Amino acid sequence: MIIPTKNLPSSDVSCSNCKACCCRLEVMIISDTGVPEEFIKRDQYGGETMMRLHDGWCAALDRDTFMCTIYENRPWICREFEMGSNECLDERIELQ
Repeated sequence: MIIPTKNLPSSDVSCSNCKACCCRLEVMIISDTGVPEEFIKRDQYGGETMMRLHDGWCAALDRDTFMCTIYENRPWICREFEMGSNECLDERIELQ
């Protein structure tokens, strides 16, 4: 269950209630962090993004735990996306 965030302070967003909303965003791979090849999608121009499966979620997301299976090797953009930021809260609202 996703907790409504319209009045939810960012300090109330934690790993236990996150639901990985950001894992539905398109993630460009712009630096080498060691993302395993099986999770990389390349376009016709050589651009790399994280692969998403038919359900729209990142291929590296464990659907049971909503945790990243490649956390230590996740893309730079994922490392910079701040839990509880305005962007995070916007994604949580969008997913509801």
